[in-house]
Amino acid sequence: MIVKFSTRVGALTMHGDAAVALLRAMGHSGTVPGAILAAELPGALASLRRALDAQAVAAPIAAEPPEESDEDDKDRQPPVTLAMRSVPLIDMIETAIARGSDLMWERG
Repeated sequence: MIVKFSTRVGALTMHGDAAVALLRAMGHSGTVPGAILAAELPGALASLRRALDAQAVAAPIAAEPPEESDEDDKDRQPPVTLAMRSVPLIDMIETAIARGSDLMWERG
C-alpha cells in the first residue's frame, strides 16, 4: 500500500508500513484515509518526535561486522530507519502548522 499525505501547501507519497507507523506515533489510529486538523498538528508533531526519540534510545547499537564477512556485506548500505523516513513528513507538518493547514492522507 502507498499513502499520500497532503496539505494546502503540498503532497508527499510514502510506503504504507512506514506511513501507518508514523501515524500511530502521532497518536492517530493509523487508519487510511484520515486527517488531523491544523489545531491538533502541534500536539501530533510533539508525539511523533517523542516516539522517534524513544525509538532511537531503545534501538540497539550495531555491532562491528565479523572479520570474515563476505565482500557483498561490505557493500551493503545500512537500513533506512523510521526516523529517516519521517524527515519529509515532519517538514510537511511544520509547514502545515506555519500556514494553518490540515494534514490529510489517503491511499495513493
